[in-house]
Order: sequence, then C-alpha cells, then structure tokens
Amino acid sequence: MEPPTSSRLNSRKRRKDGSGPNGATELDGIPTKMSRRSLGLREPAPFSDEVEIDYSKPYIRVTYEEAMRGTPLDRPVRVYADGIFDLFHSGHARALMQAKNLFPNTYLIVGVCSDELTHNFKGFTVMNENERYDAVQHCRYVDEVVRNAPWTLTPEFLAEHRIDFVAHDDIPYSSAGSDDVYKHIKEAGMFAPTQRTEGISTSDIITRIVRDYDVYARRNLQRGYTAKELNVSFINEKKYHLQERVDKVKKRVKDVEEKSKEFVQKVEEKSIDLIQKWEEKSREFIGNFLEMFGPEGALKHMLKEGKGRMLQAISPKQSPSSSPTHDRSPSPSFRWPFSTKTPPSSPANRSRNESAVTYDISEDEED
Repeated sequence: MEPPTSSRLNSRKRRKDGSGPNGATELDGIPTKMSRRSLGLREPAPFSDEVEIDYSKPYIRVTYEEAMRGTPLDRPVRVYADGIFDLFHSGHARALMQAKNLFPNTYLIVGVCSDELTHNFKGFTVMNENERYDAVQHCRYVDEVVRNAPWTLTPEFLAEHRIDFVAHDDIPYSSAGSDDVYKHIKEAGMFAPTQRTEGISTSDIITRIVRDYDVYARRNLQRGYTAKELNVSFINEKKYHLQERVDKVKKRVKDVEEKSKEFVQKVEEKSIDLIQKWEEKSREFIGNFLEMFGPEGALKHMLKEGKGRMLQAISPKQSPSSSPTHDRSPSPSFRWPFSTKTPPSSPANRSRNESAVTYDISEDEED
C-alpha cells in the first residue's frame, strides 16, 4: 500500500530555473508527475535479504516501451544501480534520483560492493562497507539495498533480483580485465543511461583533503584529536601549533588594522562634518559682518541718520515771518541810588543821557 504522504509529496511544487527537479536536465527524461512508492520516505531502505519475494509468480521482464507507458502498481519496473558510494555525496544522490525517475512506476534496487571486492579492483576506501551501506540506506530514492554486490552482473544475479533495467552513466567503465563491465547489459537492451554530475566525485573530495592536508591536520588538532590519531610526527605537531599561534597573532593584527581603519574613517567623517559646519558658520559670519559694516551696511545708514539728527538738534529755530509783533512796555526811568532827584544837567545832555539810559536798561531787560 502506498504511504499516505506520497500524494502530498508528489503535489509539492518544485522551483524551475531551466532545469528539472533537483537540478536534473531535460535529458534525464524525468516526467513532471509520478507515483512514488518507497519505504525510504519514512525509514531506511531494507536490505535485499530482509525483503520477501513471491517466487510463485513467473517473472517476465517488461520492455522499455511498456515501462515508459507505466506499469500497474503491483508490478513496478525494477531498476538496479550499483557502485562503491564512498564518501556519499550529491553526485551519488543525483544519479540515484535519475535512476528512480526513469519510469513512472520504479522500484530502485541499489547494490553496494564490499570492502574486499573494492580494495581488490579499485583501491582503498575512506568509509568501510557498513558505513557505505548505511549511507545508501538513508537516501530517499532507494527502495532496497543489496550488500556485497557483485563487480560484474551475471544473468543469475539479474534473475535472482528480478531486475528489468540497469542504470549507470553511459561512460565505458573499464575494470576486471574488461573495457566495459556493462557491455553485455547494453547488448541485452537492459541498460538505462544516467548523467554524471560534473564537479563532484569521491576522487575530487579526496584530492582536496590531500592537497590541503596541513590545513585539515591543524583543524583536527584544534578539535582535540591527538597527533597519534592523525599519524602526525612530533615535529609536525609542534610546527602546526606554532603556525596556529602565528595565525592567531596575524588575526589580531588584522583585527587591529580593521578597527584602526574604522576609527580613521570615523575621524575623517567627523572632520569633514566639522569643516562643513565651520564653512557654513564662517559664511554666515562674513555675511552678517558685511550686512552690518559693509559699504551699504546698516551701520552707514545708522551714522547718516544720527548725523542728521545731531545737525537738526544743534541748528537754531527760525522765527516764523508771520508772527505778530508784541508791543514792548515802556522801560522804567533810571534813578540814581540813594537819591530821589535826578542830577542836574543841560537840556541837551539830559535828553542824550535819557536816551542812553533807556537803551541800556532795555538791553538788560531783553537779556
């Protein structure tokens, strides 16, 4: 029975940016919708010796056309893909994804070679066979795992596991004295090609580690691994510790430089801001000074106005021409002191003296 979550997973929308699901290209032949029956969606895929097969029913291979049209749910297309799967990475997962999606109804069986077989034909592995089995088990595209898979597929093995098609990249795989170990599979019409993922492989990952060996050795020393566990000599251990200290000093110096640059930048920004403010204030001061003391400034107008007021204040007022003339009262006659009588004089002198006395008294009265 199909898991209840499969329909929800099938309806999930995938982002399309010129490629198929999970980066697969149009050459992969992956339909947009498919029915997926996989135990690996909720739990690890079982091993082949843990799966019961009903041998009472005769096994008849399906053709490629029948597989592409779609088979009944109780008769999925059984696709087999094998490999070493050391340091399981995205290239492995993409290859298995393509194998799983070759046909609308696919049951993917993955064979993993043992350590003994791999070391004899290919070389030493980083992960042991149990770790590689476990990694493949937890790939969501895998329905069944074959442990200790054969290096070359025999008709007996294909019949035992009722395999319809074998999925692998189309590049000839020379090994075990053969130019292509999949040559007889291709001749039998059971080969289904997949595409390799460029830029990622187990050999590439190992090359990175070997190339940057010192970096990773120092990294693991920092994380608590001993020199003996890393197979590092005493001299190299001391060298790595010294390099670590030097790097710390460099980092501190770099941090100080960055902080000093930030400080200088802030000072420059502040100085530029102060200069701009000073220029604005200076222009404002100069404008106010010219407005007050300039050739046509306010001070000149104030001086002119004050000068006019001073001249107006010190200049005498002119009598109006139409003012009426007041008659003066006659001045009193002059009398000698201590005398009640005027001195004797001739009539001529008397008249002249009277007029003089009268004039002087009049002037004194005006003053």
